[in-house]
Amino acid sequence: MSKLIKYSPWLVHFNTGACNGCDIEVLAAITPLYDPERYGVKLSPSIRHGDILIVTGAVTKKAGERLKRLYEQMPGIKYVVAVGACAYDGGVFKGSYSSISGGANKVIPVNAYVPGCPPRPEEILRALLLLLDREKVKGDEQH
Repeated sequence: MSKLIKYSPWLVHFNTGACNGCDIEVLAAITPLYDPERYGVKLSPSIRHGDILIVTGAVTKKAGERLKRLYEQMPGIKYVVAVGACAYDGGVFKGSYSSISGGANKVIPVNAYVPGCPPRPEEILRALLLLLDREKVKGDEQH
């Protein structure tokens, strides 16, 4: 595991076309109120610098292609967090003609899920920290 992900992961947020409820909660989770920067977590200016991809919204067929392309552009070790019911399994759009049956995991591998419609900012931050702790322990075991 690289020290970058272990100590200062950069987030990239991708909205597949949701109602923006989860997007607002993701943005709230990275504000000074919750202060994720104390853990080194901050937004990345580019997908090519990102370590963790946060996906919100129901994955449509068009968005699925873009999501896969974005995931492939991320460097080296990368993680994905599916935020909200729509990214988890399609939510209220499950079974829609334009959506992929299931969630983001049907297109790319997902490492953590944050259920809810929309989930609270605390839960989003908790998922990120649990993911980082799990990977930190895994990295320490390899040494």
